[in-house]
Amino acid sequence: MIVSIVSPCCDEFKHIDSFLRAVTQQQTTDFDLEILIAEGGSKDGTAEVLAAWRAKESRITVVPNPSRIVSTGLNAAIRIARGEIIVRMDAHTEYAEDYVAQCVRALKQSGATCVGGPWLAKGSSLRQAAIAAAFNSPFGCGGAKSRRTDYTGPIDTVYLGTWWRRDLIAFRGFDESLVRDQDDELCLRITRSGGTIWQSAAIRSFYLPRGTFSGLWRQFYEYGYWKAAVIKKYGAPSSIRQLVPTIFIALLAMLTIVGLFVPSLRLTGLALLTVYVGAAIFGALVASESHRPASLFFVLLSFICMHSAYGTGFGHGVLDFLMFGRRPRPDSWTVLAGSETPKTPRFRRKS
Repeated sequence: MIVSIVSPCCDEFKHIDSFLRAVTQQQTTDFDLEILIAEGGSKDGTAEVLAAWRAKESRITVVPNPSRIVSTGLNAAIRIARGEIIVRMDAHTEYAEDYVAQCVRALKQSGATCVGGPWLAKGSSLRQAAIAAAFNSPFGCGGAKSRRTDYTGPIDTVYLGTWWRRDLIAFRGFDESLVRDQDDELCLRITRSGGTIWQSAAIRSFYLPRGTFSGLWRQFYEYGYWKAAVIKKYGAPSSIRQLVPTIFIALLAMLTIVGLFVPSLRLTGLALLTVYVGAAIFGALVASESHRPASLFFVLLSFICMHSAYGTGFGHGVLDFLMFGRRPRPDSWTVLAGSETPKTPRFRRKS
């Protein structure tokens, strides 16, 4: 059996060498591996590193991805994949040597449509480690099961993902109209059709988050912005947790503006902000691996950055997609299916 690794890649010079080393050293006792890298026209030397790897590793194939969008790159790789099973892997992640083997085992044993492991972050520098701590914290992520290392079972969405190729083809792959949140949208499409998303604690990896607060802000702003496009598509959020940051920011802004004319509401807004800051400080004390002042401050700043960026981005997306009717990008639903548009498969729910 062949298992196909698919990975979108663009300007990943700092990570691509260690990533390919980790992929090529995966345990492959029960299957053969092919590695498909969807390369988005990198300008930082990534292409040269890929060329050097291709010269010594026949399992690697570079797939052009001129649009530089994650979903288009994944679909391009999936389209030419020879494997029965598709495993998505990203360069900004460290993997256990049995990562792929555990993904394959979980897919076969669970009977799920999509499987993956916990979404955990780690960092090397003080700032990146603080961002990772905030990312892993229940206060930072809203208590999502996907951050729990001890959880195995059904889940709403999963990190990266592993699928039978036939299922990805039937589901028409990733929605290319979305620049972000393609993974969540596909998981939502699967669960709404009666399929199952499954998390296995045996699938081990560590996500390497942004190392700067400006990068973290842009990332979460885009997450929030494109989440609104997914909600427009389906008419409702998959979880109320997705709305909390925007509701908080909107309420705080309203109380601040109206408080200019109604002093009592000014105090209400201040009380609301005080409660949030107090909760964030407590969350930083719990999440920080080091209680040094700098570490605590960076974790606290990470919380504020993540929540404010996501909430602001989501609000912008609501204006663009839900109120003004903007279309995200030209839709390309038939990328994997050819000229015909297949019906989304329906699964029988397990009792």
